[in-house]
Amino acid sequence: MAVTERPEASGTADADYFAERRLRRGAAGWVLLAGLGVSYVISGDFSGWNLGLAQGGWGGLLIAFVLMGVMYTCMVFGLAEMSSSLPTAGAGYGFARRALGRLGGFATGMAILIEYAIAPAAIAVFIGGYVESLGLFGLTSSWPVFLACYVVFIGIHLVGVGEALKAMFAISAVAVVALVVFAVGMIGSFDVANLFDIVPTDAAGASTFLPFGYSGAMAALVFGIWFFLAIEGVPLAAEEATDPAKDMPKGIIVAMGVLVVTGALVLVLAPGGAGSAAMGSSASPLPDALEAVGQTGLATFVNYAGLAGLVASFFSIVYAYSRQLFALSRAGYLPRWLSRTSSRQTPLWALVVPGTIGFVLAVVIANGDQLINIAVFGAAVSYVLLNLSHVVLRVREPDLPRAYRTPGGVVTTSVALVLSVVAVVATFVVDPVAAGITAAIFVAFLAYFWFWSRHRLVANAPEEEFDSIAAAEADLR
Repeated sequence: MAVTERPEASGTADADYFAERRLRRGAAGWVLLAGLGVSYVISGDFSGWNLGLAQGGWGGLLIAFVLMGVMYTCMVFGLAEMSSSLPTAGAGYGFARRALGRLGGFATGMAILIEYAIAPAAIAVFIGGYVESLGLFGLTSSWPVFLACYVVFIGIHLVGVGEALKAMFAISAVAVVALVVFAVGMIGSFDVANLFDIVPTDAAGASTFLPFGYSGAMAALVFGIWFFLAIEGVPLAAEEATDPAKDMPKGIIVAMGVLVVTGALVLVLAPGGAGSAAMGSSASPLPDALEAVGQTGLATFVNYAGLAGLVASFFSIVYAYSRQLFALSRAGYLPRWLSRTSSRQTPLWALVVPGTIGFVLAVVIANGDQLINIAVFGAAVSYVLLNLSHVVLRVREPDLPRAYRTPGGVVTTSVALVLSVVAVVATFVVDPVAAGITAAIFVAFLAYFWFWSRHRLVANAPEEEFDSIAAAEADLR
């Protein structure tokens, strides 16, 4: 039975259905994929992370950076394996669909979609703040900046994925150069005493190292995530990669390595030069740190180049949300018209609809910190399900072809699983209102699936076919 666009239709789809939902294959090798991974995250080095200093002090944020760095590294190894085995645009949703069934797949996909739809709104707010602080265009309100970000960068994505990935790579390169310049400017002013200049409170466990005690270290976990948030989006480019089995593992692992280095640099050098107390309340920590140590010229350069880091992450996460929405829609979990692609094989509505929602949220909420907390909640929930998926697939399908195998196997992703559960708890510690509202939206989407979309799925969508093949092989065994 052919699938039509009527909401009551279900079953298998004909060739015309998928002809309207094609992505451009062979557009990215591992270098572009690594650049995509860095691009997703690099804005976190320029702003947002430093707010963790005000929550946990330098010691608390250091603990958060290490724990979340371990979590992401372990998870990345698991994602490298799963993306080499199940290379579809569904990525995390597709992995969980195979391991945890339709409900688990949808839950994972929606958690990722919440993260990716909200994160650009937060970054747009930060971009607006940068533009205003630099006095560019004479703007005193940020909403025109938000609008320009969404219109311009969605427009570039509509031109074509190859062009968009190359543009992201170039912008990310500028941001990395800015980080190198920052490190050179700060290293001569580093003083260990500056890291611990926050006066200890009377909280349980408070000390010079943990001025806000154990609870502060827990609260800092959310900001530790900001150093790596969205790296898990690299596998979303699987259907557009040149050789997914080889390119995906190499691209995501190289990107993670770069991000560990850049994150450690800013975490040590910014507060080590300008003081943790000052950095904990800074809206633009890297330029402010350079100004504090007398590097005014470098501060101006990094301030402008910092926009490149924010733009790179905004640009790339727009790509990520469109591919996640495309895959969920193509399989029928969300309305199917959202997965229609243009003549240039880009998902038109999957780019425009979340972009419109993100723009409205940026204008209405206009609080980057709160938007970060919402995005992090969605991310943390997806991490629990992604790591669980790797463990289940390893145990249940040991013979699944794997071009890459995770070092340490399920032990590695079990470590990430435990830490991701801790991260979910931490989101409620930092902002219980934002986490609670996001959790309620998440539950509403699950209800939509249970009462509506699970009866209207496309049986021969790639992620559904993977599961059908697995079931058939199990029957044969």
